[in-house]
Amino acid sequence: MLYKGSCHCGKVAFEFKAELTGAVRCNCSICSRKGALLCAIPHGTLQVLAWGDDLGTYTFGNHAIAHRFCRACGIHPFAEDVREGRERSAYININCVADLDPSTLSVFDFDGRSA
Repeated sequence: MLYKGSCHCGKVAFEFKAELTGAVRCNCSICSRKGALLCAIPHGTLQVLAWGDDLGTYTFGNHAIAHRFCRACGIHPFAEDVREGRERSAYININCVADLDPSTLSVFDFDGRSA
């Protein structure tokens, strides 16, 4: 299924194809503060529709994940695996996906603090 999403102001928009059956709630230091519910998809299935100077990047720790955010409204719609030598993934914040009710998905709790 094709999904579309964006940040709050719409300056960072995206679409991706996936079969969403669940979401991941991570308790790492950034995900818990963002309140993100995530789904992992192959990076190649993510298409960013509004890029420009409005897309910011934040990394921390081992800098393996680029957390993307809108510089205008501050919303974090997705993140990207930036490590070399492996199949890359994108992590969509399903709270930013249009026409999707996150309460209809099963949620898996991931212990990112210990990872």
